[in-house]
Amino acid sequence: MFIRALIVGVVATVATPVVADAQIYAWRDANGTLILSDRKLSDGAMTYVVPEASNIRVATSRTLTPWEGRFESLVQEHASRQALRPDLVRAVIQVESGFNPMARSPRGAMGLMQLMPETARELGVRNPYDPADNIRGGCAYLRQLIDRYDGNEELALAAYNAGAGAVDRHGRTIPPYRETRDYVRKVTARGGDFAQAAPQKLVVYKTFEIIDGRAVPRYSTSKPISGSFEIVSH
Repeated sequence: MFIRALIVGVVATVATPVVADAQIYAWRDANGTLILSDRKLSDGAMTYVVPEASNIRVATSRTLTPWEGRFESLVQEHASRQALRPDLVRAVIQVESGFNPMARSPRGAMGLMQLMPETARELGVRNPYDPADNIRGGCAYLRQLIDRYDGNEELALAAYNAGAGAVDRHGRTIPPYRETRDYVRKVTARGGDFAQAAPQKLVVYKTFEIIDGRAVPRYSTSKPISGSFEIVSH
């Protein structure tokens, strides 16, 4: 299991000259992430006393793991091209492959974003084990699914895992498969609050590029300076 790194700082504040001691509770969740709280929410939590503090404020900031940092420039580039949140792309890679570019699933999914062979061919991905090619294709596929489900990232993730057909057969809801629901939950936990995703008035332009005789869609938040295009969301 790959554990997400956190930098955690605890700041104790004194409200009056004489105050009671505050307590901090610390434990690790099922994913190995360190959790700090002023409430004991886990029976296995360690308790730390902060002398002469009336209350505590916990501030956390996230750092990239070595695996993430290695591919960060590619994540930023292709997330931007497809008008995706980089946090979402990172979360998909983390859950799919743990940032292992040579990962291969028993079902045949390949590379960082675990592209199936047919999907890779449709996206014009020549080498699924090449990080740049894989992330480019994976981001393009995520964009297609998000457009298909009218900007609903959770449904797009469910389709990424179980296939769009499964989502559609279940009334455009997350299929009742434990694997798929766990997948959406894990990516959601790592990728941030989808309700706070990109602004609703973002304009995304869709064009096509011919690769090996196939029309491969391209997405951008910048209006093309020439040629035809389609506005797919705003």
